[in-house]
Amino acid sequence: MNSQSLPFVSTLFVLQLIATCHAQLRVDFYRNSCPDVESIVRTAVEKKFLETFVTAPATLRLFFHDCFVRGCDASVILASSNNKAEKDNPINLSLAGDGFDTVIKAKATVDSVPGCRNKVSCADILALATRDVIVLTGGPSYAVELGRLDGRISTKASVRHRLPHAAFHLDQLSKMFASNGLTLTDLIALSGAHTIGFSHCNQFSKRVYSFRSKNGIDPTLNLGYAKLLREMCPKNVDPRIAINMDPITPRTFDNQYFKNLQQGKGLFTSDQSLFTDRRSRNIVNLFASNSTAFERSFVAAITKLGRVGVKTGNQGEIRRDCTIVN
Repeated sequence: MNSQSLPFVSTLFVLQLIATCHAQLRVDFYRNSCPDVESIVRTAVEKKFLETFVTAPATLRLFFHDCFVRGCDASVILASSNNKAEKDNPINLSLAGDGFDTVIKAKATVDSVPGCRNKVSCADILALATRDVIVLTGGPSYAVELGRLDGRISTKASVRHRLPHAAFHLDQLSKMFASNGLTLTDLIALSGAHTIGFSHCNQFSKRVYSFRSKNGIDPTLNLGYAKLLREMCPKNVDPRIAINMDPITPRTFDNQYFKNLQQGKGLFTSDQSLFTDRRSRNIVNLFASNSTAFERSFVAAITKLGRVGVKTGNQGEIRRDCTIVN
């Protein structure tokens, strides 16, 4: 992937498309059809969260992976009998089942309410659940725009080149985010979601074992942290072993992620590059020193993310079952 920015015409088209889709989204979209949808979803999410903390990072990551591939249409939740859906792509196999389960259970709870049955899309439930898990882990609350339809298409191939990888640098990240109408500030703010959650060792093992350096460790990585990662992720480690992405406050949605980057404790290359690259360092420093600035930017960014690829008219439907097309 090269470092050139999107051509102006292409970028303009993306922004116009997003603006058109955004026009149908409203905070009070279900005011008449299911007026209590937010509290219904929140209750279901809180119940799931009390069962396992993984609910939070799993749901947040599911929303991001959904929106970046075919737009925010819950296509990532669709299953297929031949394992050729989005969720079957190798990059999505690491999505924790608790994220899917959160949406499915919240959908069932909504549909159990008289008058709400088959009125609320799985895509909107995922958007609401994402806000709710952020709040449950100490993050900011915000108004969620609603009115998305569920997509009918989900293919393994569609994921290709549409999701960032742990080894990406800023140019690759910026191009991918720009293609979805997101700015550099949006990119950095959304990366702050790594303040909660976990990763498997194979996503960063090259940084601590086989980097082209004298000791095999990525020089942008804090040496003490690298040695700790080696202890937690020895060679030939059980692939199911998971490591917290934020070693300081892994269960709290805060700005610690950016303080970690300042200390060379970004788990992925894609994380640490936000600080090592001068073009993004000032924003990282701002978010590290000012939690309010981070939260405001995060809310703005995730709201914009929620407008990506929204389905309208006959482009989508309201699924009766989030895992299959009607």
